[in-house]
Amino acid sequence: MRRREFITLVGGAAAWPIAAQAQAAMPVIGFLAAGSSKGDEQITAALFKGLAETGYEEGKNVRIEYRWADNQYERLPSMAADLVRQKVAVIAALTTPAAKAAKEASTTIPIVFTTISDPVQIGFVASLNRPGGNVTGVTLLSVEVGPKLLELLRGAVPSATVMGLLVNPANPNAESQAKNTRAATLRLGLQLQVLNASAENEFDAAFTKARELPVGGLIISQDVLFNTKSAQLAALAIRHAIPAIASVREFAFAGGLISYGASRLDSWRQAGIYVGRILKGEKPSELPVMQPTKFELTVNLKTARALGLDLPYVGLADEVIE
Repeated sequence: MRRREFITLVGGAAAWPIAAQAQAAMPVIGFLAAGSSKGDEQITAALFKGLAETGYEEGKNVRIEYRWADNQYERLPSMAADLVRQKVAVIAALTTPAAKAAKEASTTIPIVFTTISDPVQIGFVASLNRPGGNVTGVTLLSVEVGPKLLELLRGAVPSATVMGLLVNPANPNAESQAKNTRAATLRLGLQLQVLNASAENEFDAAFTKARELPVGGLIISQDVLFNTKSAQLAALAIRHAIPAIASVREFAFAGGLISYGASRLDSWRQAGIYVGRILKGEKPSELPVMQPTKFELTVNLKTARALGLDLPYVGLADEVIE
């Protein structure tokens, strides 16, 4: 063997442990979500976008351990505990159930959440400006948007006296969602019927009950299961001729009557930015909880016509589906 070839071979062999050490030293993000990898591709894409803005790229200078509960929330605590055992550098807990499980699993590993409710009220942080502890993140305030959803639905069906609210009883926010919406219906002199569905195979029964009650309109609460099944829920609303509103725009685009809410994609991107900032050394206790600044209204005029409804706020909508 020639001397130059021998030196090259020896030099390459010596570099192998160094490369392996570099790979091993790569920080690890624990990714914990209540949904499924097939239904929530947008979550990971938005998170990656936020991470990229802070200089991190999966496989290049950061590794990600994924844990998806596939809408089975009872699996989240064990998944969170597993990420803690692996000593990940930070946990991105996207959705309220995932954040709750992560917070209960560790008081030291930094946690970045996305939630639809007030994180102070549900005990995630001490305050929005100074979270304290090991947890911070992004809130979409969708639970607090409930009264606005009711107002918009009432505008679409002014003759209605009974409204329905579809909730997932397995969601930690279900009780507060029902409480806030019930208070809003009472202020308007309306009645509220709460309908439950914790799995896709329970949707049809919930809509059948809504039609039999009957309800004049249906509010679909913010929930991972409901968000990822917007098309099925919209189809059921059309089949049962029930005016319905949700907080995710996919619902209106799938045929639902109205959607109103903050941009979920932007919240996931912001969560990615916070994960990157924490990897760079910032403390979650000093990163204020981010809140949405823009809410989008989408109306489906085709569905409105099919239901014989006249929507008074079409001119104010950000998107109108003809």
